[in-house]
Order: sequence, then structure tokens, then C-alpha cells
Amino acid sequence: MVQTRTESYRGNDRLLYGIILGVLAFWLFAQTTLNIAPDMAADLQLEQSFMNIAVSITALFSGIFIVVIGGLADRIGRVKVVMLGFGFSIAGSLLVGLAPSNTLGGTFLMLGRICQGLSGAFIMPASLALVKAYWDGAERQRAISLWSMGSWGGSGFAALFGGLMAQNVGWRWIFIIAALVSLVGMLMVRGTPESKAPPKENYRFDMPGVLTFMVAMVALQIFATQGGAWGWTSLASLGLLAVAVVFGVLFFRIESNNPDAFVQFRLFRNLTYTGATISNLLLNATAGIIMVAMLVLQQGGAMTAQKAGFLTIGYAITILAFIRFGEKLLQRHGPRKPMLWGSYIVGLSIALLMPTNLMLGAYTVLAVIAFALFGLGLAFYATPSTDAALSNLPEDQAGAGAGIYKMASSLGASFGVAISATIYTAIAGNPEGVKWIEGVITFTGNQENLASREAAFFALLANLVMVATAVVSILVTVPKGKSVEPVEPAPAGRTHPSTQEK
Repeated sequence: MVQTRTESYRGNDRLLYGIILGVLAFWLFAQTTLNIAPDMAADLQLEQSFMNIAVSITALFSGIFIVVIGGLADRIGRVKVVMLGFGFSIAGSLLVGLAPSNTLGGTFLMLGRICQGLSGAFIMPASLALVKAYWDGAERQRAISLWSMGSWGGSGFAALFGGLMAQNVGWRWIFIIAALVSLVGMLMVRGTPESKAPPKENYRFDMPGVLTFMVAMVALQIFATQGGAWGWTSLASLGLLAVAVVFGVLFFRIESNNPDAFVQFRLFRNLTYTGATISNLLLNATAGIIMVAMLVLQQGGAMTAQKAGFLTIGYAITILAFIRFGEKLLQRHGPRKPMLWGSYIVGLSIALLMPTNLMLGAYTVLAVIAFALFGLGLAFYATPSTDAALSNLPEDQAGAGAGIYKMASSLGASFGVAISATIYTAIAGNPEGVKWIEGVITFTGNQENLASREAAFFALLANLVMVATAVVSILVTVPKGKSVEPVEPAPAGRTHPSTQEK
């Protein structure tokens, strides 16, 4: 029987670690496709372009629905929504793990990846809202750090874990184990007192907003993943881009005048929350560097998925080792400085991956250093950014606001991977590559893989631009010092967050 929240209840480690298992199912297990995509495509007899969609569609569906589900969690109960998320995770993992190697394989894979995306949409905003509701002060910062270890740390281990599993026991076991992990997490969360936002009178579900947002995002995603194959100026590509723009404008107009909008634009009046969300989207988009590095090392350097995955071990180690250090930086300096420092380090890591003109031995050394720095930068950034976002949310918008923040994570990862994969595939699939770059950069060693190496260079350059944009957004929006902006007062009849949390 679900209990009702009492003021005396405080979060414990059983609840926290149960939540983290759900986060790991998404960020660790589901994200292994960034490395094992070639193995999966070969086994399921799928084209690489189809596989690229399957890789990015999980984050896309998570991003599309995460805000809707975050708002729903505020009303029907955050614990209930987390439990539903575990159900989607189990179903999606089993669909992918048991996908047949025939014509139905692609259908199983796509349905499973969509369910995995929905699991993230259910678990992430609702679990962050529980963290806000059931932990306070330093305890909340600890909970956020550990939660971040599940998300950022999980993604750090994904390539290594996926490569090891695919090489030694088969890629299917990744998803079977993911289903078991989700089941354990579900049992750990079960029985937690329910948490809801104060009831909102005359609420109506924002179906027009959801549908217009979904159409715009799906059209944009298909444009990003298939535009290169169809031709960026082809009728199909331009049609999809037009659909994305038209429905994007409709979405903005609907939400701007809707008191029940699932994206509350008034939250962005707080610059700290805005800066945290925008930079979060852009830094998550750099997840594309993992797929690019794995592709160039496997296709251009003839490495196995396991060996290529080992090069990312520094990413996993540094993000786990230093993520609580980011928490200490937050307490000492406020959010702005560690967010900037983290972004600078991520930019440096991408710059170190860009010299694909080097011999394989030298490049692998750079890759090891680069991925270690990548994890360090994200560790500096993660807790300050998340705490800055959550601390600026009113209680009645905790789930929806956390959903917007995590939507930035998911959509950033989805479009970052899609854009990186599209740039790489478009150039690597052309035997001529990009000839003019050979007059600027001398590519040593094997000349038969030039197209792959040039493709990786330009895909990584796009990621470096994303980091530079994230830095600008932080400089413009996040104030200096430890203080944060006061939350805009809640509408009449609603309780201010400080009275709810004490």
C-alpha cells in the first residue's frame, strides 16, 4: 500500500540506491549502444543508418516525454512514476536483448529502444523531484552527487562495459542484465512514502503542446540522422526541416498562452536555471565524441569493440573519483566557476581527440588522456549544474522543472550523437573524403582509411563548437559568487518551496 508523505520522512540510502539503479539502467546499460552498434547491426542484419537511428532514438523519446512525465509525477505521485519507469526499463531491455536475427529484429530493437527512452523519461525527473522533496542542504548535495554518479558515471562506463560484454559473453546479455538491475531497483524503491505537489485546480492535460513538440522533435531527429543520406537539399530533407520549424513555432505559441503548459517558460526567467539547463544540453551533446572515437578506432584503426572501449576507462574513473569534488567546489565557489572549469576541461579533451592525422599508437595515447579529462570536466560540472537548477525551482514545479533540466540532458545526448554520427557517416562513406583538408593537415600512416579519419576530425570539431557555446551560455546567465537568484513567487494559493521543505 502506498503511503502518504509525512513531514518527518527523510530519504535514506535504500531509496537513493534504488533510484540510482534505475538511472544506471538508462545511462550505463542503454548507452552501451554507442560502442556496440556495429556488432548489433551485424548480428541483427541492419544497415548502419538504421542502427544510428536506434542508437539515438532512446535519448530522443526520453527528451520528448521527460517534461510531460515530470509534470505528471507532480500530480499523480513521484514514487508511482518511478515504479512505472522501472516497468518500461524491464520491457525495453528484454525486447532489445531478445531481438531475433531476422526481419523482425529491427522492429524488436526499435520498440525496445523506445521503451528504454520512456523509462528514462519516467525515472529521471520523478527521482530528482524525490531528491528535492526528501533531502535537504548538504544531504541533498550528497544525494545529487551520488545520483550524478549514476547518470554521468554510468555513461562513463558504458563504452568500456559494452565492449567487454560484447566481446566476452555477447551483447544481448547487456540488456538481460539491465532488466534484472531494474527489477532490483524497483524492489528497493517499493514502499517509499508518496510525494506529490499541492493540487492544482482546473488542470487540463496539455495534449496540443505535447503533440506539437513531439512532431517537431521527431522531424528534426530524422532530418539530422537521414539528411546526409537523402541529400541536405532534397525534397524529403527540406520537408522535414519545414515540419520541424512550423510545429516548433506552433509549440511555442501554444505553450506561451497556456496556464497548463507542460513546458513552463516562466521558469526560464531565472537566469541561473536557464544557464544550467542550456549548458547541460550542450555538454550532454558531446556524448557524440564517444561514438565518433569508437567508430574511427574500429573502422579506421581495425580495433575490436573491447579494445576501443578500454581507452575510455579514464572517463569512468575520473568522473566517479571527482564528482564529489565538484560538490565541494560548489560549496566553496558557487555554481558558476566549477561549471566553467568543467566546460573548459571538456573542450580540452575534445581538442586532444581531434588529431586523427597521427599514427594509431600516438592517437590511442591521446585518446586515453582525452577521455580521462572528459570525465574530469563532467565531474566538475555535474553537481554544481544540477544543484543550481533544482535550487531555483518552486515546489509545485519540481517535477516539471527537473524534467526540463533532464530533457536537456536527453535531447542533448540524442541530437549530439545524431549530429556526430551523421557527419561521420556522410564523410566516411565518401571514398574521396574531404580532399582539401589533406592540404592543410598531413595524415601519416595508412592512407586507405583517410575518409574515416577526416570524418572523425570534422565530427569532433562540431562537438568543440558545442562546448564553446556552453561556455558562452554560462558566462552570460549564471551569476558570480555563491548566491542564487530567488525563485519567482508561486501563484496565489500555492506554497513557497521553503515552507514545504522544512
